[in-house]
Amino acid sequence: MATSDSTAARQQLNITKEVVALQRMTVSELRLRYAEVYGEPTNGRHKQWLVKRIVWRMQSLAEGDLSERARQRAAELANDADLRTRAPRAQLPEAAIQTKTVLLPQKTDPRVPIAGSVITRPYKGATLEVKVLDKGFEYDGEAYKSLSAIAKIITGSHCNGYHFFRLAKQGGAK
Repeated sequence: MATSDSTAARQQLNITKEVVALQRMTVSELRLRYAEVYGEPTNGRHKQWLVKRIVWRMQSLAEGDLSERARQRAAELANDADLRTRAPRAQLPEAAIQTKTVLLPQKTDPRVPIAGSVITRPYKGATLEVKVLDKGFEYDGEAYKSLSAIAKIITGSHCNGYHFFRLAKQGGAK
């Protein structure tokens, strides 16, 4: 028993040395080593994957491959298995088939009057007029996404558009 334990220890030591040597190699060198061990080139370029595959193959060659009995059993299992040659078609669940898509009306801010309304505000001796559009606002012939953008154009500094145009919580009511 002592001799078999020491042989196993020496083999383990050799594998450890081999792993260390492989880890020091570049990916190009590992690909060449892979081709030597497997007898065919690889497209793989992941260093750890190459090291693992090379070490596995070296161990397999040194310690022997599967027994003939194991190979026969694997072949039996493969023959008995129902193998698919194509992926199954995607089946929609019944709930998805019965579901209807309904577009909900887009909620607008309750402070903004309905489209077509005109918001007026006296400012520095002039009366400002902003027309409410379906999506945005029109001021001085140009469209804007928000009242704050218009307020910034008018005042030159950022301010809350609802406050600037004095819009209360209920659609322009004060």
